Amino acid sequence: MSGPAMAHQVPAGAPAPPAPGRLGDPLEPAAALAYLTALGDWLARRRTELDALDREVLASADPGAHTGDITLALALWQAVADREQQLRAVWDSGRVGRDERERMAALVWGRRDTAAAGRTPGQPGNPLALSVPEACRLTDAVVGGLRERLGLDPSGAETNARVAALRAQLERLRDQSTLEPAGPPRLRAVQHVAALAARLGAAVDKAGRGGDVGGILGPLEVEAATLERDLIVGGARRRDAGALVARVRAARADLVRRSAALHVLVDRCVATVEEAPRYAVPDVDALGPLPNTAAALTAYEQRLALVGRALAVAEEAYGRALQGHEDREARLSALRSRAEAAGRADEPGVRDAYGLARAALDARPSRAALAEQLLTLYATYLATREGR
Repeated sequence: MSGPAMAHQVPAGAPAPPAPGRLGDPLEPAAALAYLTALGDWLARRRTELDALDREVLASADPGAHTGDITLALALWQAVADREQQLRAVWDSGRVGRDERERMAALVWGRRDTAAAGRTPGQPGNPLALSVPEACRLTDAVVGGLRERLGLDPSGAETNARVAALRAQLERLRDQSTLEPAGPPRLRAVQHVAALAARLGAAVDKAGRGGDVGGILGPLEVEAATLERDLIVGGARRRDAGALVARVRAARADLVRRSAALHVLVDRCVATVEEAPRYAVPDVDALGPLPNTAAALTAYEQRLALVGRALAVAEEAYGRALQGHEDREARLSALRSRAEAAGRADEPGVRDAYGLARAALDARPSRAALAEQLLTLYATYLATREGR
């Protein structure tokens, strides 16, 4: 059976409830409870609608054309359902203090990675960082577009509700369009929203004159839903790109700092210990400046990681060589203190053994193997004298 023939079996779900509060501010208990109740009802109604739409997709003439949309909608629904369960766990039947209410605000407004398992614009399966309200709006938009493509138009009695939903959606689109990058992208978004508003205004005027606007509202809903989806996805991708740039810039700055510190360590080690390692210090500047595309930035970050590992190897090797010299200094000092405590520091043999070890350690660069042997000789000589 085709989708249109079963339209009466797929009632349209209500849009997601508005979220209370904002990130960083603890939710008010009454608002939190009301939102949890409304969100739970929305999830239940939306799941019923999605199950019905899934059956419509399977029964349609071309299921493959709609599989990506229904999969995406289900993945988004699951993401919201998971967050709703976390909210209920924190709410704990109302046993919440300020910390718990701040945690709830973070769960509502904080963005999480939502794996879009179905079709998303530009890149299938792309993970998006969305807050609960964004995921809800994107779900509403995807479901609205899917209903229209399946021919599941609501009856004419719902025209007013559809117009109200479109007006609310246009307000969201106006807000989202101002977040687009300045210049042509923002201008295109603003003009697109203005064109949709003009078409909706014309449809409302026609309906007021008694005309049938069912065929006008449908394409408007699809186009508005598509635009809202694109703006949400675009914003999420820009946030991801911004985070990538900040992360790569911080990693590069850290490597530059470590490279400079390693140069100092190398100079000190080579001047102090003859058997110093012979590692080259990686040159971060050789990687060039930060690129300006996501793919190139990802590759650049991988090269930075390789430089970081090379720096770690060199830091460990030179640090170990210097630490060995410092350990020998400490051992000689301890042996000298022991000899002084025993009253044997100035005995001819003990004094001579100490002088040889001291000279070996003071040499620049110091020969580690020779210094180690003379330290052992000094310790042995001192132990022999103490045994008498």
